[in-house]
Amino acid sequence: MSVKIRLTRIGRHKDPFFRVVASDSRVARDGGCIEQIGTYDPAQGVENADINEELALKWLNAGAIPSDSVRAMLSSKGIMAKYAAAKGKK
Repeated sequence: MSVKIRLTRIGRHKDPFFRVVASDSRVARDGGCIEQIGTYDPAQGVENADINEELALKWLNAGAIPSDSVRAMLSSKGIMAKYAAAKGKK
């Protein structure tokens, strides 16, 4: 099973709102997810995305691959730097 960390849309028409989730790559975008990691409101910007750092690092260490947009969010929050530092220590 290939796990990805990606966005799933829950907002209404012309008012997007997203959840950051860990899900199987074979499941549809808005299909079932394994675990919710955070939320993202594009109206407030990437800086205000609410991401649980502990859960994100757990899934990254387990081998989950973030999508490009989620990778940018994790980088802006400093989570990717912490993941790279922890990976370098091993």
